[in-house]
Amino acid sequence: MLVELLVSSSVLILSLFFIFSVLKKCKPDQEVSTKLPKSYPLIGSFFYFRANKDRRVQWTSDILLNSPSATYVFDAGLGRHRILTGNPANVQHILKTNFHLYEKGDEFRRTLYDFLGDGIFNIDGDTWKFQRQVSSHEFNTKSLRKFVETVVDTELSERLIPILSSAAANKQVLDFQDILQRFAFDNICKIAFGYDPAYLLPSLPQAEFAKAFEEGVKLSSDRFTSFFPLLWNIKRRLGIGSEKQLKQAVTKVRDFATNIVKEKKEELRSKSSLESVDLLSRFLSSGHKDENFVTDIVISFILAGRDTTSAALTWFFWLLSKTPAVEREILKEIQDKSDMPIFEEVRDMIYTHASLCESMRLYPPVPTDSKVATGDDVLPDGTPVKKGMRVTYHPYAMGRLEAIWGQDWAEFKPERWLQRDSATQKLSFVGRDAYTYPVFQAGPRICLGKEMAFLQMKRVVAGVLSKFKVVPAAEDGEEPVFVAYLTAKMKGGFPVRIEERIN
Repeated sequence: MLVELLVSSSVLILSLFFIFSVLKKCKPDQEVSTKLPKSYPLIGSFFYFRANKDRRVQWTSDILLNSPSATYVFDAGLGRHRILTGNPANVQHILKTNFHLYEKGDEFRRTLYDFLGDGIFNIDGDTWKFQRQVSSHEFNTKSLRKFVETVVDTELSERLIPILSSAAANKQVLDFQDILQRFAFDNICKIAFGYDPAYLLPSLPQAEFAKAFEEGVKLSSDRFTSFFPLLWNIKRRLGIGSEKQLKQAVTKVRDFATNIVKEKKEELRSKSSLESVDLLSRFLSSGHKDENFVTDIVISFILAGRDTTSAALTWFFWLLSKTPAVEREILKEIQDKSDMPIFEEVRDMIYTHASLCESMRLYPPVPTDSKVATGDDVLPDGTPVKKGMRVTYHPYAMGRLEAIWGQDWAEFKPERWLQRDSATQKLSFVGRDAYTYPVFQAGPRICLGKEMAFLQMKRVVAGVLSKFKVVPAAEDGEEPVFVAYLTAKMKGGFPVRIEERIN
């Protein structure tokens, strides 16, 4: 191990020496002003990656918008090339047609292994197929759907609404992004573990599990922004810096999760029949007793359920604050459906559904996703793919392509998802295919929790908007900054004032 570490360090030092010697001869500020990045020997487009580290999603989106086929091949240095695409035909090819040829890959798996282990979002092949089959069966049960409805409504009525009422009465500024993350975290922990972390309480506590989970997500994500993965690998082996912090956070998360699994197994042993309907109870009762297996898969679901819905709702409420006409239409729909049972109400909120889809078009919770080619291939637009190449599709850029959405792509316009019957004047939702709008992925890996996510988001929208108006506290004209860890966020949070709605 010591010899391997010394060799790796030597390669890194030589690479850095070369980079700094080239830096002296170049003018990075001038170079990065061009739309498409230039490439240099050995280091490839390093200057551009470095200059755009904090806005990589927007930068790579701009590159695709200026590429004729919405596809670009990056020179990642050291002989590596990566393909970036926003072409729907290419996306369908990667996620469906040649699905067998494109995997998460070893690099992706190693990067997230400490945090996600062998969870469903971090694996390929037969292990993935098995977890997908087990998870799909559990997600499609009526009892789970009813449990989700109950959990979401309880958290909404007993925690979220009272906190917003208090903020309105006291004219308090809230970080609405933090509030929505806490709401989603409580929900998904109850749904996944049957455990209530009580993260959304009036005191807004710093729950240890939640804090460690947040840190684990951020630090794991930071590994992807390293131009040379060797850097974080060396820090990991030496146990220093961010890698030391990540190890501490992951240890807390996994120890906590493992203890819950053990307690749940004991609880189920003492019962004659299954009374709990959380996912962990379902997995254990189905015969999956391996603690590592159920811990990995449940942590993956917490990651998906916590960050994606809260990110989508954060950007939705911001967009809504800028478009009063859309807010009025949603309020009208909420009032029209208020006497319906929960499931029917959510199902029939057509305009709200369209508004959420439109919001996620502009600000997808997962702005980019990558696969690795396990063999040589050619994409539909003619781009050659070599074995081992990383291919990234880009939902954030795709939501901005004029060729897909028209000249008004920059407008927040739910009507682009709707169609009115000329005879009855009734609105109906008209979705886009999953390869043009891959916000929930597509093909065999399409998101299992899609319907659960829409149920939760619509209930939050109905519950909040029927009682309150959410008003950004930032100065007029000041727009939030979109940043991406494993999922999207607003940089610095989303400060808002809550106003009681007067009917």
